[in-house]
Amino acid sequence: MTVVIAAGGTGGHLYPAVALAREFQRRDPAVKIVFVGTRRGIESKVLAHEGFELVLISAKPVMGKRLMEVLAGLLSVPAGLWQSWRLLRRRRADLVIGVGGYTSPTMLAAAALTGIPRVILEPNAYPGMANKVVAPFAQRVFLAFESAAAPFNPSQVRIVGTPIRREFLAQAAGEGPATKSSGGPRLLIFGGSQGAKAINSAVIEGLASLAGRLPGLAITHQTGEADHQRVSDAYRRAGIQARVVPFLYDMPEAIGAADLVVARAGAMTIAELTACGKPVILIPLPTAIYDHQMKNARAMEAAGGAVVLPQAELTGARLSEAVVGVLGDQERLAAMRKGSGGMRRTDAAEVIVRECYDLMGVTHDGNRTVGATGA
Repeated sequence: MTVVIAAGGTGGHLYPAVALAREFQRRDPAVKIVFVGTRRGIESKVLAHEGFELVLISAKPVMGKRLMEVLAGLLSVPAGLWQSWRLLRRRRADLVIGVGGYTSPTMLAAAALTGIPRVILEPNAYPGMANKVVAPFAQRVFLAFESAAAPFNPSQVRIVGTPIRREFLAQAAGEGPATKSSGGPRLLIFGGSQGAKAINSAVIEGLASLAGRLPGLAITHQTGEADHQRVSDAYRRAGIQARVVPFLYDMPEAIGAADLVVARAGAMTIAELTACGKPVILIPLPTAIYDHQMKNARAMEAAGGAVVLPQAELTGARLSEAVVGVLGDQERLAAMRKGSGGMRRTDAAEVIVRECYDLMGVTHDGNRTVGATGA
């Protein structure tokens, strides 16, 4: 059996797809997984690390772009559709999964033209344009949030949560590596897969205050490639020891070891944090289309697991105050852990894969799969 997954651009699209791919492999080690992406996203780096094949097609972003970029994106559609159709035929694909982003539309359209079963996954509280455009081609629409259901055909919608990697489930069950030290509080900072300059700058501005008010604070900071040197230099000048890295491949371990997290509010981030029951200070990306990150953040705040700090109000002093306000109050920290864990949904990947097998008419028992058309 061959499963083709169109996902990439950002970690928010890519990591739910990786979780699904792992679940397919868990059920049937012989299944072939092919990811489809472009040169523009992080998929080349991440999928090479995860050990999955990546095929590149011609696709360009449209939403939030200038007129000439929109035209270039539209002009890339015919080539992308031809490449998608050819890929599906050559690989004898049994299933196509679209996870948003600009590779999904042509892959889902090509799958519909060739009669291949096809589904989409929308991990955000408000659906992106790509998934709304391809919805008429999809046979199932898997959603992480009920609030995303309105644009889709109710008969096709399944609200399942966001698929997360099984390493996070191990952390949630207390089976992950014992990385928590007996020293001071541990703070994890990351601004998404590519980092966030605004968050990095606020952290730099508030370093002296944090170090003075939280003695023994241990910081792990994912900066993104572009800002790594600047942030590393700032920690060094401040005389603060920290783990400062451009990218964290082992996010389950990093989140599992943290007492508090500072992060953007992507759906994948929230799913992973709530799976581990971690309190978080969320700084939603203000330029996210449809302001979906703020909607994600407010949902977690309402559950009691997050403090929301809009980027327009973000300063070093405000961020430092928020961190100290949580880590310096054990009762509040415990209450936020409970609120975060209360949003936990850990079976999304299993539910989606089971429905995909049913859609394909494939009989499976969790370890053995029969009936797929591909080799």
